[in-house]
Amino acid sequence: MTAVTGAVPDQAELPDSHGATLAAAVRSEWTKFFSVRSTMWALISTFVFTVGFAALVSWGVSTSYGQMSAQDRASFDATGTSLVGLTFSQLVIAVLGVLMISTEYSTGGIRGTFTAVPRRLRVLLAKAIVLAVVALAIGLLSCFTAFYVGQLFFASKHIEAHLGDPQVFRAVVGGGLYVAACALFGLAVGTVLRHTAGAVTATIALLIVVPPLTLLLPGRWGDAITRYFTSNAGQRIGEVVHTTNALGPWTGYAVFTAEWAAVLLLGAVLLVRRDA
Repeated sequence: MTAVTGAVPDQAELPDSHGATLAAAVRSEWTKFFSVRSTMWALISTFVFTVGFAALVSWGVSTSYGQMSAQDRASFDATGTSLVGLTFSQLVIAVLGVLMISTEYSTGGIRGTFTAVPRRLRVLLAKAIVLAVVALAIGLLSCFTAFYVGQLFFASKHIEAHLGDPQVFRAVVGGGLYVAACALFGLAVGTVLRHTAGAVTATIALLIVVPPLTLLLPGRWGDAITRYFTSNAGQRIGEVVHTTNALGPWTGYAVFTAEWAAVLLLGAVLLVRRDA
């Protein structure tokens, strides 16, 4: 018999299995994403919360505008007010990001996914691409609709904003970008923790609960944490009237992007090292 003397190739050097390209992985994740009913409910809820709260708050503000002080009128942000629903819809879309990966771990389906696409980072990248595209689309649709709904109420008081006004278009588009960032933040946390309950709890805490509590921190370091902490930084992208002592719109969004990207990078490292 002739001995086999050739070296066994490293796993990283083996060719991908049939259909395991990035494009195929994206198609697979797209199919899985929309095969679950909770996906459509989450997207509908994102739209309803964003537009519904825009209508409710804009109606309330326009009704009481005559009783507002001169200082409050001078700092009034018609665009930011119409996007107030993002405070609630960010939670829905972030939880959707968590579920995109945590449910596969809870059902054991992740093992089948890694069998079909052995390169785990490719799986994570495909999930991120699908989630980002869908979240950005629903975010833009929701924010533009909410903006126009809000301005219908403000027009009666002649305080409405227009997309051609300075910074307004950026703020509305920024709202959509913020929705996408929140979704990816949820995916990042879900990748790190893997368990749905724990990841959802952590996401809610980091985006909703902890940010306002940072205002209680004393001194300069407390002010710095407040400015840079997740949604405190990211939501600045949807403002026209600048919030005092806060980061600028694009600076705040860049900080939030760096934060979720760092968490996702940690998740990618753990994804490769841990067992499925």
